[in-house]
Amino acid sequence: MSISFEVMLFIAALLVFFSVFFSKASDKFGVPALLIFLLIGILAGSEDIGRISFNNYDAANYIGIVALAYILFSGGVGTNWRDVKPVFKVGVVLATAGVLLTAIIMAFFASFIFNLGWRESFLLGAIVSSTDAAAVFSVLRSKRITLNNKLRSLLEFESASNDPMAVFLTVSALMLITSPGDTPLSLVPKFVLEMGVGCIAGLFFGWVAVKIINKINLDYDGLYPVLLMTLVMLIYSMSTFIKGNGFLAVYIAGIVIGNSSFIHKKSLVRFQEGLAWLMQITMFLALGLLLNLKELLPFIGTGILAALVLMFIARPISVYICTVFARLRFNEKAMVSWVGLRGAVPIILAMFPFVYGIAEANKIFNIVFFIVFISALTQGVSLGKVADLLKLSRPLTVRKRYPIEFEQVQGINADLFEIIVPLESSAIGKKIVELKLPARSLVALISRGDGFLIPNGSTVIEDGDIFLALGTKEDLAKIQNILNQQELPEGK
Repeated sequence: MSISFEVMLFIAALLVFFSVFFSKASDKFGVPALLIFLLIGILAGSEDIGRISFNNYDAANYIGIVALAYILFSGGVGTNWRDVKPVFKVGVVLATAGVLLTAIIMAFFASFIFNLGWRESFLLGAIVSSTDAAAVFSVLRSKRITLNNKLRSLLEFESASNDPMAVFLTVSALMLITSPGDTPLSLVPKFVLEMGVGCIAGLFFGWVAVKIINKINLDYDGLYPVLLMTLVMLIYSMSTFIKGNGFLAVYIAGIVIGNSSFIHKKSLVRFQEGLAWLMQITMFLALGLLLNLKELLPFIGTGILAALVLMFIARPISVYICTVFARLRFNEKAMVSWVGLRGAVPIILAMFPFVYGIAEANKIFNIVFFIVFISALTQGVSLGKVADLLKLSRPLTVRKRYPIEFEQVQGINADLFEIIVPLESSAIGKKIVELKLPARSLVALISRGDGFLIPNGSTVIEDGDIFLALGTKEDLAKIQNILNQQELPEGK
């Protein structure tokens, strides 16, 4: 029975709608939203419920590559280099050596327990070797907790940067299987070339992308998101063409772009976050649709065992080895070990064996499903309790939403800054006009209690006020200095 294009479009839209709608359960029950997307895909593809037939692994693989590029780019854009810099070295070690160690340890157990050859075992280990930052921090936000800045920055950087290594190891394992003459040692020069070129390409293309966005001066603002989407694909494809790791390139380019100033930055970053979520929803729905529940049953025991090995043996050992010289306390290392949720990347990589025609592709795919599912269910749900048990949780400070925003445009070197009036500031009880603020700055809004007010020169400053000031960074520093004074100098 053929299905019309309109019906296919309706089904696709309905699945995404349900995914977004039921993601509210993530906040209520602390379940990672990605797990909900997966369950919706399973129900939609079930022979007894949705009966949607989808088994095109080639199409899913190509979609997955595009999705992963945008997911990694979004991770790079959201990386604050100032926060990452203190943990950069240990983060890189975890994202490279940690991923390799996880893959090797998983391969060791898989070769003995799962009746796989050593190449296929290493392939399984490589596929599930990276972690998912989005799943981790969505759970923490749902529990209204956070971690200290150093640990949070380390987890965010490691989770966002370890995917290129997992991709390289997966492709390398596939090459070893399909080309028996190759040896692991022969992959070392390839690793150096791919990562080196990918890193340089990401830095260069990221710098070029910022220049293009700031200089192109498009007549229609709606074209800027289209431009950014195009640049991401150009960075990936050009980096791959020159033998670099395209996924590493788009991630590093994202860091360069995210830590630079460019026009329409806020709206473009928000658009990219939404696009990354759409990509993750798409991949988890695809996994659910590709799964055959009847074929899963024989792999229940094997899949659960694989997940337990990864969570309690492979991940902790790799973390403790890679952080042996890091300035991390035991409880912090334990938290890093437990924060090893698997997300969209293992799903995408689990489709590669089908494309390469690997005999054990179906077995590996089903085991990966259980690893992702159990990891999200157990580690995701327990993340808040583990943080409390290790005494690492901090109350989550929800950033206040303001009714106005400011977008940088060409010709204006200014931004909107949030400035808190200190409790002992001598500005309290005085009128704004008396503060002698920089002439080029403007206090556009004051947050007072649960409300807001539009100030003028005669507005009297009260204890607990928060200024929303428009100006340059230099203006911000001057305003902050004035508010920090406990006694205002006369005549100034």
